[in-house]
Amino acid sequence: MKRWLLFIEPAVLSMAGMRLLSAAIEMIAALVMLLFNDVKKALAVNAILAVVGPTIFIITMTIGLLSLADELSFSKLGFIALGVILILIGIYK
Repeated sequence: MKRWLLFIEPAVLSMAGMRLLSAAIEMIAALVMLLFNDVKKALAVNAILAVVGPTIFIITMTIGLLSLADELSFSKLGFIALGVILILIGIYK
């Protein structure tokens, strides 16, 4: 297992780690909802998750873009940034 991890690019490992963290937070939130067994409290937990998801998304995209920054032109980075902005507008509007 240790040798296998040496061949994974650090940026990819970081991005996957962030997604695993996000999944763990989602699972814990689901268990908390079941534990509370109350719609109001479950809705409050769900509201917190609405902040966690986009935050993990932005961090993961930033890690990926920083690792590709030297390989991409400024126009391509601009299109990617525009796409991320449009996704966030779609989420919050």
